[in-house]
Amino acid sequence: MSTTTSAPSRAHLLGHDFLLITVMAVLAGCGLIYEYLLSHYAGRVLGSVESAIYAMIGTMIVAMGIGAFLARWFKDAFTAFAWLESIIALVGMGCILAIASVIAVSYSLPHIFSEIFNLPADTVLNGYVFERLQEWSRFLPYVFGLLLGLLIGMEIPLIARIRQQVYGRFLENNAGTIYGADYIGAGIGAAIWVSIMLAMPIMQAAAWTALFNIIAGLVFLWRYHQHVRFAKLLLVCHVLLLVFFAFVLVLGTSWMKNLSNVLYKDKVIYSQATKYQHLVLTERLSRNQPNAITDLYLNGRLQFSSVDEQIYHSMLVYPAMLASNRHDRVLIIGGGDGLALRDVLKWPVEHVTLVDLDGQLLNLFGNDVGDYDAPEKIRTRLTALNKHSMSDPRADIRIADAFLEVEAMLAKGERFDTILIDLPDPNHPDLNKMYSDYFYNHVRQLLAPDGAVAVQSTSPYHAKKAFLSIAKTMKAAGFGYVEQYQQNIPSFGQWGWTIATTAGKSASQRIRETNELPVPSRWVSKEYLLASFVFPNHFFEQVNTIEVNRLGSGTLYDYYRQAWQVETELYKN
Repeated sequence: MSTTTSAPSRAHLLGHDFLLITVMAVLAGCGLIYEYLLSHYAGRVLGSVESAIYAMIGTMIVAMGIGAFLARWFKDAFTAFAWLESIIALVGMGCILAIASVIAVSYSLPHIFSEIFNLPADTVLNGYVFERLQEWSRFLPYVFGLLLGLLIGMEIPLIARIRQQVYGRFLENNAGTIYGADYIGAGIGAAIWVSIMLAMPIMQAAAWTALFNIIAGLVFLWRYHQHVRFAKLLLVCHVLLLVFFAFVLVLGTSWMKNLSNVLYKDKVIYSQATKYQHLVLTERLSRNQPNAITDLYLNGRLQFSSVDEQIYHSMLVYPAMLASNRHDRVLIIGGGDGLALRDVLKWPVEHVTLVDLDGQLLNLFGNDVGDYDAPEKIRTRLTALNKHSMSDPRADIRIADAFLEVEAMLAKGERFDTILIDLPDPNHPDLNKMYSDYFYNHVRQLLAPDGAVAVQSTSPYHAKKAFLSIAKTMKAAGFGYVEQYQQNIPSFGQWGWTIATTAGKSASQRIRETNELPVPSRWVSKEYLLASFVFPNHFFEQVNTIEVNRLGSGTLYDYYRQAWQVETELYKN
């Protein structure tokens, strides 16, 4: 175009500019969404969500920088850019499916070989080769992140060269214009991800993102096909990509569900990505249980098993209720499965407030507020498990961020006789703040002077420093008496809780002075509860070296992450 004898008109150039800048903005938005998709999926596969997100973003940024350097290898900018978009669409749409497939195969191989060689049913092959293959397959998200980053990094240099060729001269602010479109497009992509795609099934989100890539590529090909080599072949590739898009959009979610099922030891009966987390329900049959055993996983981590959840919830609810002089008003923070609520409602309570962030999770377990479409068969199973606790007229279910809701409750002057904090482990910075001195100080102000608060406090065996830090943080928040107790939960191993009172006597003293349990329990007795306050000799000897989890410090998150990394390494060895 630069060899034409007459200079292009201003209107003609503005038309080119509008198309090129719009295409660049669209591609920037797609690139950012691909980054988030891979980060999101890597978090599910690797378990450590925050670490996976940061590592993926870093990997892709470095790769984009390398890609920008590599773009100079392509002499024909028009052809390189046109083919680049079709490749990015293919990789972006198919990478998660490819990762899931390889992971599924790596985890299935031991069972396949067991069947081939007719080994006993209880024999599982877990030798070095299988372990290494599984480990390598779980890091495939970073491989695809590196590849996508390289490809996305080539876009800006190529489209900058195309714009200069269109104008037929060097453009002083060429880079500024292209980068401006890139940043704005990325911002729009981030908004689309947060507001729409985060709650979508991951394959549908990948497919819709790739569609915009395909459309941008087709528009570019239509406008500049005379400058693109093998343009007809490229058009056929785009048509095939549209066909692939249709298949992924319609069948991708079911494919992913079948592939993901391999990662769970039991049959997956429900899988759903909510706005805040990915939840999976599994079932297994047991000769010792009259009903199928149901397990709930959030982001790949077991939250409860119906075979022994009553032990966990009894240990959370009974000590705090026994240590509280009154039981009129109870607050549950977290506990979106309604199981702690079920046990609280057995007591003579007047009003129970439950605060949980995830409306879809609450709906699955029986809360009818909100426009969510949960399968009736699954809801029936889960509401039978929690005894329809969320439909009880004494229950006030609030879909809210508890960190903010606690402040709102304080502003309204609300007070509670017992407070139960049933949150997931502090495996993410957003959860870390819910275990901070700032949050516990607000919780203390909500508690009646003769009340008690109990907090789920992770494993004292696997994450001892994190366990001790929770108690030390509650003490720093102003609670008068802070104690910890533990019990063995078959599905989790040794598990711990922290209990605190503001004045008077400690929780264990109050329990000791109780003549009998006001509400009979199949699982606990007075002696059983008191025994749970006993720890091995020297268990608390390092407590002076443990830091308080200040708001914004990330101390507890670091303790927790380091503990489970050590456990993982020990397991591998």
